This record gives sequence, structure tokens and C-alpha cells, in this order.
Amino acid sequence: MSSIVITEFMDEPAVAALASRFSVVYDPALVDNLEKLYSTVNTADAVIVRNRTQVNAALLEAAPRLRVVGRLGVGLDNIDLNACDARGIEVIPATGANARAVAEYVIGSMLVLRRQAFAASLLVAQGHWPRLAYSNGSELENSVLGLVGFGAIGRLVCDLARPLGLRVIAYDPALSRSDAAFSEHGALQCDTIESLLSQADIVSLHVPLNASTRHLMNAYRLSLMKSSAVLINTSRGGIIDETALVAALRAKALGGAALDVFEEEPLSAGRMPVDLPQLILTPHIAGLTQQANTRVSSLIAQRVAAALGA
Repeated sequence: MSSIVITEFMDEPAVAALASRFSVVYDPALVDNLEKLYSTVNTADAVIVRNRTQVNAALLEAAPRLRVVGRLGVGLDNIDLNACDARGIEVIPATGANARAVAEYVIGSMLVLRRQAFAASLLVAQGHWPRLAYSNGSELENSVLGLVGFGAIGRLVCDLARPLGLRVIAYDPALSRSDAAFSEHGALQCDTIESLLSQADIVSLHVPLNASTRHLMNAYRLSLMKSSAVLINTSRGGIIDETALVAALRAKALGGAALDVFEEEPLSAGRMPVDLPQLILTPHIAGLTQQANTRVSSLIAQRVAAALGA
């Protein structure tokens, strides 16, 4: 019987479905105990991970029988794809299964950041009434949403944003000028990221992390954005130079930001400021909802089982 090791949290019904057909070790704490992780994967035919488990040389060496890696998500920067390919190990992401959750997170973030009213909760509860201070937020209608990356999630964000009255522009160097996706979803294609940044009131990032996108949003590119604009990142933390972003927010050169991903995860205390109300921080959960977790887990369970020949 084939063996599957699941190193991070997974929807229980999907785990049970796998356990009915395979020998399954399900231990979401494995990701934080490398010694136990490496000993556990020694006889594994498949491992199922999220974004924190590093499928690197050390793990692959510890798993000589490994044939399949299931990824409970879509980002693959925690998996050594070249090493897996060299070993003939199939890597299976949950493409599309959490797109709706991420897209709705983006829409929610832009509403909160542009309205700038929800930071008033504590003051109101304390008996203050800062009505004038919080009466200058912006509506979304007629604002420009700039999407950096126009894959499946970027397109879904576009589809949700346009009925709210937003004008959508998009930049994706992987797509040609003739790609029908832009016209089909009603987005204006930008030739350069610099052009997009200078026009947008809201910028949302939807690109993978690689050598060309690391610190894509550096001090220079942040400086191209409008001082009232907001930045949303649900892709990967390394795409933004976090030090430069905080400096721009402190200087009021940027209107706000929502970060769901960080260069260091989990985020250590003190790495990001707590005194910037226009900075929203969440712990890499944009793609995690009850519905998305069910879809992602079910999809990966089915595809891993099929890859193992069951």
C-alpha cells in the first residue's frame, strides 16, 4: 500500500478519503519539526504540503521513494521543481481552487483601504466621535485598478471589480499584445509596469516569486504610484521591498497597503510596524476560507490518489 505524508493542515474529509485507500500520516505539526519530518517521509510515496514546508534537497534526500508532491495552494516557490523533475517526481498544485477566496480578499481590502473609516472602531468604542477625521474616504467608482499579473486570479479580480465601477488596467509580460484575455475581461493592457503604477488608484499583485519579480515593488517603483494609491499583495512576500513600503507609508507617499504575504513567514515581532493604521497585515490567509479549503483539499486528494495509481 502506498504511503502519504501530510505535513500541514488539510480538510478532514479529504484526509479521511485518502486514509481509506492509502497509509496516511497526517500531522500538521511536522512542518515545525524537521527531524521528525525527515524521518517520517523516509517511506513516503507522496507528500502533501502547503507553503511552509520546504520541498528542498534535504527533504528529497530523506524521501527516496517519493513520487508525488501535492501542493495545497498554487505557489510553488517552496518546492525545488528542478530537483523534483530530475527525480521524476510529479508536482501537483491546486490550480484555481482558491481563486475566488483570493479575489474576494482583494476586493474587500480595496474597499477598506480606500474608505479609510474602519480604523475608527476603537475610538468610537471609547466614547470619541471622530466623524470629521473619517469623512474623507474614497468611493471605488471611477477609480483605476491596476493588476500586475493577469492570470486566473487577476482576471477574476477584474470580473468582480468592474461591476463596482472600477476601470481596470493590467500588465503581464507573459501575455502578448494580441492575447484575447484583456478584451474578454474588459481590462486595458499596459505595455510597462511603470505605466500601470502611474495611473492606478489601487494596485494588486498577482505574479509568482522568482528572480525577475523579487523586490519588483522597490523604492523606485513605489515612488511612481500616486500618493493616494493603495497596494495589495496576495501573491508572495518577496515581491515587495517591505522596508521601502513602510518608508513610503510613513512619508505619506502612499495611501495604504494590505499585505497577506511576507518575506519572512511567520512574521517575527517587530518586523512590521503596528502604528500605521493604513497598513493591514494578515497571516497568509487570502486563499483560505471554509469553501476554498474544501475545494483545495478535495482536488489535491483526488489528483494525488490518481497519480499514485489508485
